Amino acid sequence: MTEIDKRIIKFINKHHVLTLATTRKNIPYCANCFYVYFEDENMLVFTSDHETKHAQDALNQSIVGGSIVLETNVIGKIQGVQFQGKMYEPNDDLLKQVKARYLKRFPVAMLMKTNLWVVELSFLKFTDNRLGFSKKLIWGKEESENIS
Repeated sequence: MTEIDKRIIKFINKHHVLTLATTRKNIPYCANCFYVYFEDENMLVFTSDHETKHAQDALNQSIVGGSIVLETNVIGKIQGVQFQGKMYEPNDDLLKQVKARYLKRFPVAMLMKTNLWVVELSFLKFTDNRLGFSKKLIWGKEESENIS
C-alpha cells in the first residue's frame, strides 16, 4: 500500500467539518459533522446519535463516502478531499483512544449525549488547484474498487 501524500494529510488536519454521504435502499443522504483525523490509523472520528438518519444508514450499509472542502470563490485556490471508507462504532481500547482525542479538540462534546463513530479510510482524492488547474492526488487501499 502506498503512503498518503503529506499534502492530503495536512489539508485534512487543517479542517474540522466533513460532509458524510450515506445510502439506504438506494436513497442518498448527507450530513455535516465535526471530525478529528487520526493520521496513524488513517481514520476520521466524529459524533452522532444512533437515531440520526446517517447513523441508521451506516448501520445498514457501512461503506460511506464524503468530502472535506475549503470554501472559496477563487478558482485557483479550490481545494477539497473526497473520501470513501467503512463507518463503525469503536469499542474497548479504540473507543478510549478516540474519545480522549475528540474531547481534547471539541471539549463541548462532553456536555452532549452522543456516540463516537469512525470512518476507516480506504480511498482519498485531493483536488488542489494551487498545484495546477484540477490537479488531483489519489490514494487508495484497493484503487480498482474506488472511484477516481
